[in-house]
Amino acid sequence: MLNGILVIDKDEGMTSADVVYHLRKALHIKKIGHAGTLDPDVTGVLPIAIGQATKLIELMHTKNKQYQGEGLFGYSTDSYDISGQVLEQKSLTSPLLAEQIQEQMTTFTGEITQVPPIYSAVRVNGKHLYEYARAGIEVERPKRQVTVQSYRLLGEPKFDGEKGQEAFGFVIECSKGTYVRSLVNDLGAKLGVPAVMTKLRRTASSGFTLAQAVKLDQVIAQPERITDWLQPLDNFFREYEQVDLRPELWLKVKNGAAISLTNGAEKLALRYNNKVKAIYQKKGTLYVPALMLLQNE
Repeated sequence: MLNGILVIDKDEGMTSADVVYHLRKALHIKKIGHAGTLDPDVTGVLPIAIGQATKLIELMHTKNKQYQGEGLFGYSTDSYDISGQVLEQKSLTSPLLAEQIQEQMTTFTGEITQVPPIYSAVRVNGKHLYEYARAGIEVERPKRQVTVQSYRLLGEPKFDGEKGQEAFGFVIECSKGTYVRSLVNDLGAKLGVPAVMTKLRRTASSGFTLAQAVKLDQVIAQPERITDWLQPLDNFFREYEQVDLRPELWLKVKNGAAISLTNGAEKLALRYNNKVKAIYQKKGTLYVPALMLLQNE
């Protein structure tokens, strides 16, 4: 039985659900899901949970994500990226300085309130926002709290005097639920010019990076090599305090019983036969089950 996390470097033009569909067919497995949806136009890290790893999806969402992208000052769209309809155009007569841009980027760090783009998968009254947008129906978009750890300019902005536009690169680290294209749109608003996101690539998610990623086409072409690319479940729990269980304690854990340990951490990764078999959390003087992974082989 396959258990682990497959880190896919998603190509442009396909949905996250498309990736899962193709992998399910290629690998002949039913227990599979993705953590952290990527828009079709966005490339990069898409963690795929397989087998026992599907139990980790909610936990995977709690880890920060990192992005590298590009934006453009000079016009804006209804979707906040270049796939949308142009809403506003304004030619720049002089370049925005890197210091000005970075200064405003910094104002978006920390916990912020964000309004998602109208072309997004956020649901209102059971329907996606993009469904309302396509039907031409106005709807109030729900505000959400997100956390931006860093928002930095990447390299020097490039001003095009003929077009009256300025391109810039950026890197972002943020919590789940953050709309990066909203950050680009809102950055333009702060600087008094329309802005649009032109490119985005996710470089890290759920504790995994592009260095561990493989292309979907490779997996489809060589499914027999899946174990070469699969990240063990244990890799996800590297930051947890690890406890190797004696046989008598393993018997208790196997039955979901509370156990007594002298460790001080709030959560522990309990191992047996060199594999994480359960996550236990502190409750009073005992540790009790938080997540069972008994079939992690």
